[in-house]
Amino acid sequence: MAHATLLPRTISGAGPLTGQVMVPGDKSISHRALMFSALAVGTSRIEGLLEGEDVLATAAALRAMGATITRDDDGVWHVHGVGVGGLMQPAQALDMGNSGTSTRLLMGLVASHPITATFIGDASLSARPMARVIAPLRQMGADITASPGDTLPLMVRGLCPAVPIRYTLPIASAQVKSAVLLAALNTPGMTQVTEPIATRDHSERMLAGFGAAVTVAHSNAGRIISVTGETPLAPQNITVPGDPSSAAFFAVAASIVPGSDLTIANVGQNATRTGLFEMLRLMGADITLQNQREIGGEPVADLRVRHARLLAIDVPAHIAPSMIDEYPILFVAAAMASGRTVARGAQELRVKESDRIATMASALRSIGVEVEEFVDGLAIAGSAGGLLAGGATIATRLDHRIAMSMAVAGLVCRQPLVIDDVSPVATSFPAFFALLDDAVKPALG
Repeated sequence: MAHATLLPRTISGAGPLTGQVMVPGDKSISHRALMFSALAVGTSRIEGLLEGEDVLATAAALRAMGATITRDDDGVWHVHGVGVGGLMQPAQALDMGNSGTSTRLLMGLVASHPITATFIGDASLSARPMARVIAPLRQMGADITASPGDTLPLMVRGLCPAVPIRYTLPIASAQVKSAVLLAALNTPGMTQVTEPIATRDHSERMLAGFGAAVTVAHSNAGRIISVTGETPLAPQNITVPGDPSSAAFFAVAASIVPGSDLTIANVGQNATRTGLFEMLRLMGADITLQNQREIGGEPVADLRVRHARLLAIDVPAHIAPSMIDEYPILFVAAAMASGRTVARGAQELRVKESDRIATMASALRSIGVEVEEFVDGLAIAGSAGGLLAGGATIATRLDHRIAMSMAVAGLVCRQPLVIDDVSPVATSFPAFFALLDDAVKPALG
Protein backbone atom coordinates (compact mmCIF):
# COMPACT_ATOMS: atom_id res chain seq x y z
CA MET A 1 0.00 0.00 0.00
CA ALA A 2 3.01 2.30 -0.15
CA HIS A 3 2.75 5.17 -2.61
CA ALA A 4 5.69 4.64 -4.93
CA THR A 5 4.80 7.38 -7.45
CA LEU A 6 4.32 11.00 -6.43
CA LEU A 7 1.00 12.57 -7.40
CA PRO A 8 1.41 16.36 -7.34
CA ARG A 9 -1.55 18.73 -7.51
CA THR A 10 -1.76 22.49 -8.08
CA ILE A 11 -4.27 24.46 -6.00
CA SER A 12 -5.42 27.93 -7.05
CA GLY A 13 -7.49 30.55 -5.29
CA ALA A 14 -11.17 30.14 -6.02
CA GLY A 15 -14.67 31.39 -5.35
CA PRO A 16 -17.00 30.43 -2.49
CA LEU A 17 -17.98 26.96 -1.35
CA THR A 18 -21.72 26.41 -1.66
CA GLY A 19 -24.28 23.62 -1.78
CA GLN A 20 -24.00 20.38 0.17
CA VAL A 21 -21.27 17.79 0.60
CA MET A 22 -21.39 14.34 2.19
CA VAL A 23 -18.14 13.31 3.83
CA PRO A 24 -17.19 9.61 4.06
CA GLY A 25 -17.87 7.38 7.04
CA ASP A 26 -15.99 7.92 10.28
CA LYS A 27 -12.59 6.24 10.09
CA SER A 28 -12.37 5.39 13.80
CA ILE A 29 -15.83 3.84 13.85
CA SER A 30 -15.21 1.98 10.56
CA HIS A 31 -12.11 0.25 11.96
CA ARG A 32 -13.95 -0.80 15.11
CA ALA A 33 -17.07 -1.92 13.27
CA LEU A 34 -14.99 -4.38 11.24
CA MET A 35 -13.00 -5.64 14.23
CA PHE A 36 -15.93 -6.19 16.60
CA SER A 37 -17.98 -7.77 13.81
CA ALA A 38 -15.08 -10.16 13.12
CA LEU A 39 -15.26 -11.30 16.77
CA ALA A 40 -19.05 -11.76 16.81
CA VAL A 41 -20.79 -15.08 16.24
CA GLY A 42 -22.83 -14.60 13.06
CA THR A 43 -23.04 -11.97 10.33
CA SER A 44 -23.01 -8.21 10.90
CA ARG A 45 -24.14 -5.64 8.34
CA ILE A 46 -22.29 -2.31 7.98
CA GLU A 47 -23.54 0.71 6.04
CA GLY A 48 -21.48 3.83 5.39
CA LEU A 49 -18.10 2.16 5.95
CA LEU A 50 -15.17 4.36 4.98
CA GLU A 51 -13.55 2.69 1.98
CA GLY A 52 -10.17 4.35 2.33
CA GLU A 53 -6.90 2.44 2.30
CA ASP A 54 -6.53 2.44 6.10
CA VAL A 55 -9.87 0.72 6.68
CA LEU A 56 -9.30 -1.67 3.79
CA ALA A 57 -6.04 -2.67 5.48
CA THR A 58 -8.03 -3.61 8.58
CA ALA A 59 -10.46 -5.65 6.48
CA ALA A 60 -7.63 -7.50 4.73
CA ALA A 61 -5.96 -8.35 8.04
CA LEU A 62 -9.20 -9.68 9.52
CA ARG A 63 -9.76 -11.83 6.43
CA ALA A 64 -6.24 -13.21 6.87
CA MET A 65 -7.23 -14.24 10.40
CA GLY A 66 -10.40 -16.07 9.38
CA ALA A 67 -13.24 -13.55 9.14
CA THR A 68 -15.39 -13.55 5.99
CA ILE A 69 -15.84 -9.97 4.78
CA THR A 70 -17.77 -9.06 1.63
CA ARG A 71 -19.12 -5.91 0.00
CA ASP A 72 -22.36 -5.62 -1.96
CA ASP A 73 -22.61 -3.52 -5.10
CA ASP A 74 -24.64 -0.93 -3.15
CA GLY A 75 -21.76 -0.38 -0.71
CA VAL A 76 -23.14 -2.44 2.18
CA TRP A 77 -20.54 -4.63 3.90
CA HIS A 78 -21.15 -8.00 5.57
CA VAL A 79 -18.82 -9.54 8.16
CA HIS A 80 -19.20 -13.15 9.25
CA GLY A 81 -17.27 -13.35 12.49
CA VAL A 82 -15.16 -16.11 13.99
CA GLY A 83 -16.23 -15.46 17.59
CA VAL A 84 -14.17 -14.21 20.52
CA GLY A 85 -11.10 -16.43 20.71
CA GLY A 86 -11.56 -17.70 17.17
CA LEU A 87 -8.92 -15.74 15.26
CA MET A 88 -6.73 -17.97 13.08
CA GLN A 89 -3.02 -17.87 12.39
CA PRO A 90 -2.38 -15.57 9.38
CA ALA A 91 -0.38 -17.20 6.60
CA GLN A 92 1.76 -14.13 5.95
CA ALA A 93 2.66 -10.73 7.37
CA LEU A 94 -0.20 -8.27 7.86
CA ASP A 95 0.41 -5.19 5.70
CA MET A 96 -0.97 -2.17 7.53
CA GLY A 97 -0.04 0.33 4.81
CA ASN A 98 -0.14 3.76 6.46
CA SER A 99 -2.65 2.90 9.19
CA GLY A 100 -1.53 3.39 12.77
CA THR A 101 -5.05 2.67 14.02
CA SER A 102 -5.15 -0.70 12.24
CA THR A 103 -1.76 -1.63 13.64
CA ARG A 104 -2.31 -0.69 17.27
CA LEU A 105 -5.83 -2.08 17.58
CA LEU A 106 -5.04 -5.33 15.78
CA MET A 107 -1.99 -5.80 18.02
CA GLY A 108 -4.49 -5.83 20.90
CA LEU A 109 -6.66 -8.40 19.18
CA VAL A 110 -3.75 -10.74 18.51
CA ALA A 111 -2.28 -10.32 22.02
CA SER A 112 -4.85 -12.56 23.70
CA HIS A 113 -5.20 -15.20 20.95
CA PRO A 114 -2.94 -18.26 20.56
CA ILE A 115 -1.51 -17.00 17.27
CA THR A 116 1.51 -15.08 16.00
CA ALA A 117 1.24 -12.14 13.60
CA THR A 118 3.87 -9.95 11.97
CA PHE A 119 2.90 -6.35 11.24
CA ILE A 120 4.50 -4.39 8.40
CA GLY A 121 3.72 -1.00 6.87
CA ASP A 122 4.90 1.77 4.59
CA ALA A 123 7.84 4.06 5.32
CA SER A 124 5.73 6.55 7.25
CA LEU A 125 4.05 3.95 9.47
CA SER A 126 7.34 2.12 10.01
CA ALA A 127 8.78 5.26 11.61
CA ARG A 128 5.96 5.63 14.13
CA PRO A 129 6.55 4.48 17.73
CA MET A 130 4.60 1.51 19.05
CA ALA A 131 6.05 1.42 22.58
CA ARG A 132 2.92 2.89 24.15
CA VAL A 133 0.89 -0.12 22.91
CA ILE A 134 3.59 -2.70 23.47
CA ALA A 135 3.89 -1.88 27.20
CA PRO A 136 0.37 -2.85 28.38
CA LEU A 137 0.10 -5.80 25.98
CA ARG A 138 3.32 -7.23 27.38
CA GLN A 139 1.83 -6.86 30.86
CA MET A 140 -1.05 -9.03 29.64
CA GLY A 141 1.44 -11.69 28.56
CA ALA A 142 1.96 -11.07 24.86
CA ASP A 143 5.46 -11.66 23.50
CA ILE A 144 6.28 -8.72 21.21
CA THR A 145 9.45 -8.34 19.17
CA ALA A 146 9.80 -4.94 17.51
CA SER A 147 12.36 -3.23 15.32
CA PRO A 148 14.80 -0.74 16.91
CA GLY A 149 12.90 2.16 18.45
CA ASP A 150 9.85 -0.08 19.01
CA THR A 151 8.74 0.37 15.41
CA LEU A 152 7.48 -1.83 12.58
CA PRO A 153 8.12 -4.45 11.40
CA LEU A 154 7.13 -6.15 14.65
CA MET A 155 5.84 -9.56 15.68
CA VAL A 156 3.16 -10.29 18.29
CA ARG A 157 2.90 -13.76 19.84
CA GLY A 158 -0.38 -13.86 21.68
CA LEU A 159 -0.94 -15.53 25.06
CA CYS A 160 -4.12 -17.51 25.70
CA PRO A 161 -5.31 -17.16 28.35
CA ALA A 162 -3.88 -13.67 28.71
CA VAL A 163 -3.58 -11.90 32.05
CA PRO A 164 -6.17 -9.27 33.05
CA ILE A 165 -4.59 -5.97 34.12
CA ARG A 166 -5.44 -2.59 35.56
CA TYR A 167 -3.76 0.00 33.40
CA THR A 168 -3.65 3.78 33.66
CA LEU A 169 -2.88 5.55 30.40
CA PRO A 170 0.31 7.61 30.80
CA ILE A 171 -0.77 9.76 27.84
CA ALA A 172 -4.21 10.32 26.37
CA SER A 173 -4.59 7.78 23.56
CA ALA A 174 -7.80 6.19 22.32
CA GLN A 175 -5.71 3.73 20.32
CA VAL A 176 -3.85 2.41 23.37
CA LYS A 177 -7.09 2.23 25.36
CA SER A 178 -8.82 0.34 22.56
CA ALA A 179 -5.91 -2.07 22.09
CA VAL A 180 -6.14 -3.10 25.75
CA LEU A 181 -9.94 -3.41 25.59
CA LEU A 182 -9.70 -5.58 22.48
CA ALA A 183 -7.15 -7.83 24.19
CA ALA A 184 -9.46 -8.00 27.20
CA LEU A 185 -12.30 -9.51 25.17
CA ASN A 186 -10.53 -12.89 25.10
CA THR A 187 -8.95 -12.57 28.56
CA PRO A 188 -10.71 -14.26 31.51
CA GLY A 189 -11.54 -11.90 34.34
CA MET A 190 -11.83 -8.12 34.44
CA THR A 191 -9.41 -5.78 32.69
CA GLN A 192 -9.56 -2.08 33.56
CA VAL A 193 -8.24 0.97 31.75
CA THR A 194 -8.17 4.33 33.50
CA GLU A 195 -7.82 7.43 31.37
CA PRO A 196 -7.06 10.62 33.33
CA ILE A 197 -8.02 12.65 30.25
CA ALA A 198 -11.03 11.43 28.30
CA THR A 199 -10.39 10.28 24.72
CA ARG A 200 -12.77 9.29 21.93
CA ASP A 201 -15.15 6.65 23.28
CA HIS A 202 -16.24 4.78 20.16
CA SER A 203 -14.84 1.48 21.44
CA GLU A 204 -16.86 1.57 24.66
CA ARG A 205 -20.05 2.59 22.88
CA MET A 206 -19.75 -0.07 20.21
CA LEU A 207 -18.66 -2.85 22.55
CA ALA A 208 -21.79 -2.27 24.61
CA GLY A 209 -23.87 -2.51 21.45
CA PHE A 210 -22.29 -5.87 20.60
CA GLY A 211 -23.17 -7.21 24.05
CA ALA A 212 -19.73 -7.12 25.65
CA ALA A 213 -19.51 -6.95 29.45
CA VAL A 214 -18.24 -3.37 29.53
CA THR A 215 -18.80 -0.67 32.13
CA VAL A 216 -17.70 2.95 32.38
CA ALA A 217 -17.27 4.66 35.74
CA HIS A 218 -15.94 8.03 36.82
CA SER A 219 -13.51 8.68 39.65
CA ASN A 220 -11.06 11.32 40.79
CA ALA A 221 -8.45 9.47 38.70
CA GLY A 222 -10.53 9.79 35.53
CA ARG A 223 -12.75 7.52 33.44
CA ILE A 224 -12.45 3.81 34.29
CA ILE A 225 -13.44 1.40 31.51
CA SER A 226 -13.80 -2.23 32.56
CA VAL A 227 -14.23 -5.28 30.33
CA THR A 228 -14.94 -8.79 31.62
CA GLY A 229 -13.49 -11.20 29.13
CA GLU A 230 -14.71 -14.22 27.25
CA THR A 231 -18.21 -12.80 26.83
CA PRO A 232 -19.58 -13.65 23.36
CA LEU A 233 -20.39 -10.79 20.98
CA ALA A 234 -23.65 -10.71 19.03
CA PRO A 235 -23.72 -9.56 15.37
CA GLN A 236 -25.09 -6.08 14.70
CA ASN A 237 -26.48 -3.84 11.98
CA ILE A 238 -24.23 -0.77 11.98
CA THR A 239 -24.59 2.59 10.24
CA VAL A 240 -21.36 4.60 10.28
CA PRO A 241 -21.87 8.39 10.59
CA GLY A 242 -19.83 10.88 8.59
CA ASP A 243 -16.31 11.49 9.85
CA PRO A 244 -15.91 14.80 11.78
CA SER A 245 -12.18 14.74 10.99
CA SER A 246 -13.02 14.77 7.28
CA ALA A 247 -15.75 17.37 7.75
CA ALA A 248 -13.19 19.65 9.41
CA PHE A 249 -11.47 20.46 6.11
CA PHE A 250 -14.72 21.68 4.54
CA ALA A 251 -15.76 23.54 7.69
CA VAL A 252 -12.52 25.53 7.68
CA ALA A 253 -12.64 26.06 3.91
CA ALA A 254 -16.16 27.50 4.08
CA SER A 255 -15.18 29.63 7.07
CA ILE A 256 -12.21 31.31 5.37
CA VAL A 257 -13.36 31.69 1.74
CA PRO A 258 -15.57 34.79 1.38
CA GLY A 259 -19.15 34.22 0.23
CA SER A 260 -19.23 30.58 1.27
CA ASP A 261 -22.43 28.93 2.53
CA LEU A 262 -21.93 25.15 2.70
CA THR A 263 -23.86 22.32 4.33
CA ILE A 264 -21.87 19.26 5.41
CA ALA A 265 -24.36 16.43 5.83
CA ASN A 266 -24.46 13.55 8.31
CA VAL A 267 -21.47 14.47 10.50
CA GLY A 268 -20.82 12.59 13.75
CA GLN A 269 -21.13 14.84 16.80
CA ASN A 270 -19.64 12.62 19.48
CA ALA A 271 -18.43 15.03 22.17
CA THR A 272 -15.01 13.37 22.23
CA ARG A 273 -14.50 14.33 18.57
CA THR A 274 -15.85 17.88 18.20
CA GLY A 275 -13.00 19.94 19.64
CA LEU A 276 -12.18 21.50 16.26
CA PHE A 277 -15.71 22.82 15.83
CA GLU A 278 -15.66 24.22 19.38
CA MET A 279 -12.42 26.06 18.63
CA LEU A 280 -13.74 27.42 15.33
CA ARG A 281 -16.81 28.79 17.10
CA LEU A 282 -14.54 30.44 19.69
CA MET A 283 -12.76 32.07 16.76
CA GLY A 284 -16.07 33.41 15.50
CA ALA A 285 -16.95 30.80 12.88
CA ASP A 286 -20.59 30.64 11.75
CA ILE A 287 -21.42 26.95 12.25
CA THR A 288 -24.95 25.79 13.02
CA LEU A 289 -26.23 22.27 13.68
CA GLN A 290 -29.27 21.16 11.71
CA ASN A 291 -31.33 17.96 11.72
CA GLN A 292 -29.75 16.63 14.92
CA ARG A 293 -30.37 12.93 15.43
CA GLU A 294 -28.82 9.67 16.65
CA ILE A 295 -27.55 6.87 14.41
CA GLY A 296 -26.30 3.63 15.90
CA GLY A 297 -25.76 5.15 19.32
CA GLU A 298 -23.76 8.11 17.93
CA PRO A 299 -25.09 11.71 17.74
CA VAL A 300 -25.21 13.08 14.19
CA ALA A 301 -26.11 16.43 12.60
CA ASP A 302 -25.83 18.42 9.39
CA LEU A 303 -23.44 21.37 9.67
CA ARG A 304 -24.22 24.64 7.93
CA VAL A 305 -21.03 26.72 7.66
CA ARG A 306 -20.90 30.28 6.37
CA HIS A 307 -17.91 32.54 5.85
CA ALA A 308 -16.96 34.55 8.91
CA ARG A 309 -14.15 36.81 10.09
CA LEU A 310 -12.05 34.69 12.44
CA LEU A 311 -10.28 35.96 15.54
CA ALA A 312 -7.13 34.50 17.09
CA ILE A 313 -7.47 32.41 20.26
CA ASP A 314 -5.32 30.55 22.76
CA VAL A 315 -6.21 26.89 22.19
CA PRO A 316 -6.52 25.18 25.61
CA ALA A 317 -4.26 22.14 26.00
CA HIS A 318 -7.04 20.00 27.44
CA ILE A 319 -8.89 20.09 24.12
CA ALA A 320 -6.13 18.12 22.34
CA PRO A 321 -7.61 14.59 22.67
CA SER A 322 -10.87 15.69 21.04
CA MET A 323 -9.17 17.26 18.01
CA ILE A 324 -5.72 15.69 17.76
CA ASP A 325 -6.19 14.87 14.06
CA GLU A 326 -7.59 18.32 13.28
CA TYR A 327 -4.67 20.51 14.38
CA PRO A 328 -3.24 20.85 10.84
CA ILE A 329 -6.48 22.32 9.51
CA LEU A 330 -6.89 24.46 12.65
CA PHE A 331 -3.47 25.93 11.85
CA VAL A 332 -4.82 26.94 8.43
CA ALA A 333 -7.81 28.65 10.06
CA ALA A 334 -5.38 30.45 12.40
CA ALA A 335 -3.38 31.68 9.41
CA MET A 336 -6.49 33.55 8.22
CA ALA A 337 -7.56 34.93 11.63
CA SER A 338 -6.99 38.36 13.10
CA GLY A 339 -4.26 38.20 15.71
CA ARG A 340 -1.86 35.55 17.00
CA THR A 341 -3.26 32.07 17.70
CA VAL A 342 -1.31 29.90 20.13
CA ALA A 343 -1.87 26.13 20.28
CA ARG A 344 0.16 24.21 22.88
CA GLY A 345 -0.13 20.82 24.61
CA ALA A 346 -0.23 18.86 21.36
CA GLN A 347 3.14 17.09 21.42
CA GLU A 348 1.37 13.97 20.16
CA LEU A 349 1.48 15.64 16.74
CA ARG A 350 5.21 14.89 16.62
CA VAL A 351 4.54 11.14 16.19
CA LYS A 352 1.69 11.12 13.70
CA GLU A 353 2.03 10.15 10.01
CA SER A 354 4.55 12.97 9.90
CA ASP A 355 5.85 15.36 12.53
CA ARG A 356 2.78 17.53 12.03
CA ILE A 357 4.12 20.43 14.05
CA ALA A 358 7.32 20.76 12.01
CA THR A 359 5.66 19.87 8.69
CA MET A 360 2.85 22.43 9.08
CA ALA A 361 5.26 25.09 10.34
CA SER A 362 7.39 24.65 7.22
CA ALA A 363 4.38 24.55 4.90
CA LEU A 364 2.80 27.70 6.33
CA ARG A 365 6.08 29.63 6.31
CA SER A 366 6.54 28.74 2.66
CA ILE A 367 3.28 30.54 1.77
CA GLY A 368 4.10 33.65 3.79
CA VAL A 369 2.66 32.92 7.23
CA GLU A 370 4.58 33.98 10.34
CA VAL A 371 4.94 30.91 12.57
CA GLU A 372 6.67 30.23 15.89
CA GLU A 373 7.32 26.56 16.63
CA PHE A 374 7.25 25.00 20.11
CA VAL A 375 7.93 21.42 21.11
CA ASP A 376 4.19 20.95 21.68
CA GLY A 377 2.54 23.24 19.16
CA LEU A 378 2.62 26.44 17.13
CA ALA A 379 1.92 30.16 17.38
CA ILE A 380 0.54 31.59 14.14
CA ALA A 381 0.15 35.24 13.18
CA GLY A 382 -2.99 35.48 11.07
CA SER A 383 -3.63 37.56 7.97
CA ALA A 384 -6.91 39.08 9.28
CA GLY A 385 -8.71 37.55 6.33
CA GLY A 386 -6.26 38.75 3.70
CA LEU A 387 -4.99 36.40 1.04
CA LEU A 388 -1.87 34.38 1.80
CA ALA A 389 1.11 34.59 -0.55
CA GLY A 390 1.15 31.03 -1.90
CA GLY A 391 3.51 30.27 -4.75
CA ALA A 392 5.29 27.38 -3.03
CA THR A 393 5.65 23.62 -3.31
CA ILE A 394 4.41 21.88 -0.16
CA ALA A 395 6.22 18.82 1.20
CA THR A 396 3.49 16.59 2.68
CA ARG A 397 5.81 13.90 4.13
CA LEU A 398 3.39 11.10 3.14
CA ASP A 399 0.74 12.66 5.42
CA HIS A 400 -2.85 12.77 4.17
CA ARG A 401 -3.93 15.47 6.62
CA ILE A 402 -1.08 17.77 5.62
CA ALA A 403 -2.07 17.39 1.96
CA MET A 404 -5.75 18.17 2.60
CA SER A 405 -5.02 21.03 5.00
CA MET A 406 -2.70 22.76 2.57
CA ALA A 407 -5.17 22.21 -0.27
CA VAL A 408 -7.63 24.28 1.79
CA ALA A 409 -4.92 26.90 2.36
CA GLY A 410 -4.42 27.06 -1.40
CA LEU A 411 -7.99 28.34 -1.81
CA VAL A 412 -6.99 31.62 -0.13
CA CYS A 413 -3.56 32.17 -1.73
CA ARG A 414 -2.68 34.90 -4.26
CA GLN A 415 -0.41 32.56 -6.19
CA PRO A 416 -1.09 28.85 -6.88
CA LEU A 417 0.62 26.37 -4.61
CA VAL A 418 1.74 22.87 -5.52
CA ILE A 419 1.23 19.93 -3.17
CA ASP A 420 4.05 17.50 -3.86
CA ASP A 421 2.03 14.33 -3.35
CA VAL A 422 -1.71 13.94 -2.78
CA SER A 423 -1.75 10.15 -3.13
CA PRO A 424 -1.79 9.61 0.69
CA VAL A 425 -5.23 11.26 0.78
CA ALA A 426 -6.62 7.90 -0.39
CA THR A 427 -5.86 6.46 3.05
CA SER A 428 -8.75 8.36 4.67
CA PHE A 429 -10.71 10.43 2.13
CA PRO A 430 -10.44 9.13 -1.46
CA ALA A 431 -13.12 11.52 -2.77
CA PHE A 432 -11.72 14.66 -1.11
CA PHE A 433 -10.60 16.52 -4.23
CA ALA A 434 -13.70 15.54 -6.22
CA LEU A 435 -15.93 16.90 -3.44
CA LEU A 436 -13.82 20.04 -3.13
CA ASP A 437 -14.06 20.66 -6.87
CA ASP A 438 -17.84 20.24 -6.71
CA ALA A 439 -18.24 22.60 -3.75
CA VAL A 440 -15.96 25.41 -4.92
CA LYS A 441 -17.50 27.80 -7.41
CA PRO A 442 -15.28 29.57 -9.98
CA ALA A 443 -13.79 32.85 -8.80
CA LEU A 444 -15.26 35.96 -10.39
CA GLY A 445 -13.14 38.48 -12.25
